[in-house]
Amino acid sequence: MNKAELVNAASEKAGLTKKDTERALNAAIDTIVEALVGGEKVQLVGFGAFEVKKRAARLGRNPKTKESIEIPPSQVPVFKPGKVLKEAICK
Repeated sequence: MNKAELVNAASEKAGLTKKDTERALNAAIDTIVEALVGGEKVQLVGFGAFEVKKRAARLGRNPKTKESIEIPPSQVPVFKPGKVLKEAICK
């Protein structure tokens, strides 16, 4: 399902126009992104939690040349599904 299909499905379920639904979805996504950029964790009870994890610097290997390279530290967004979501998927 892509974003347009999600907007269509949500607008039908909520009884809203597609324009209002898309505006609400964009606002929710923007708010989640802003919170993650600010170092906050976003928890949606029953659905899951979004947070940013830090990866330490580490040594890697170039598979083509077999040469060791240093991979710099980084931050990655992660999603941890909640209990209700897990139960709905893993029946």
